[in-house]
Amino acid sequence: MKNKLAKLKYLPNNFEIIEPGDHVVCAVSNKKIMLKDLNYWNVELQEAYFSFVEAQSKREKLKKL
Repeated sequence: MKNKLAKLKYLPNNFEIIEPGDHVVCAVSNKKIMLKDLNYWNVELQEAYFSFVEAQSKREKLKKL
């Protein structure tokens, strides 16, 4: 499944693959994240983040709302 967007359900310590694929897209930067490299996500928002930088950026943005 090369270059296919996966659909995931993000859980507290893991994720469930709803539709198979090899990557997801960062909700902040729109960078491609290979599933094997996926480490950061938000369960409540069901969003993936490329790195701690994007995850922190999203957290900061939500605090201001």
